[in-house]
Amino acid sequence: MQIPLQITFRDMEPSTAVEAGIREKAGKLEQFYDQIMRCRVVVEAPHSHHHKGNLFQVHIDMTVPDGELLVSHGHHHQDHSHEDVYVAIRDAFDAMKRQLEDYARKRRGNVKQHNTPAHGRVLVLIPEEDYGKIETADERVIYFHRNSVLDNAFNKLEVGSEVRFVEDMGERGPQASTVTLVGKHHVVG
Repeated sequence: MQIPLQITFRDMEPSTAVEAGIREKAGKLEQFYDQIMRCRVVVEAPHSHHHKGNLFQVHIDMTVPDGELLVSHGHHHQDHSHEDVYVAIRDAFDAMKRQLEDYARKRRGNVKQHNTPAHGRVLVLIPEEDYGKIETADERVIYFHRNSVLDNAFNKLEVGSEVRFVEDMGERGPQASTVTLVGKHHVVG
């Protein structure tokens, strides 16, 4: 493994076999994303006052170029297979692998972004040509078409009406899709 790997054992004796298993699994993560900057793994033994049904906790904290990915698998899952430290480690690394794959897809731009609706006000309305323009909160002007207005509410729009919308990139620049008229009881100041 090329990346710095830190392994910590809590409430248990360090184990070379467990450490070797962690190193192997961490090394395999580089197949999914090769720019991992740091990986910290904490393996925590069950509380010693329990004699049966103790579940190991495995925490993985990975640093990547835009932040951190975190996995915390432990007793809150109530998965009795986590009474085996190797199963707990496997499950934690499987979860990290999924996060890393998602992160790598986003970095490559292969994931459709789920845009949250923005707020704006109708600036221009041209009903005879089936379009209008929205002024965004940051004072940009975004085009929208009658077909983008939900619930057939285009005819209810007026200059100054507050709307929510999702901004997309159209052929001629930014445009609003899924425009929703905000009712009087939803007005945000």
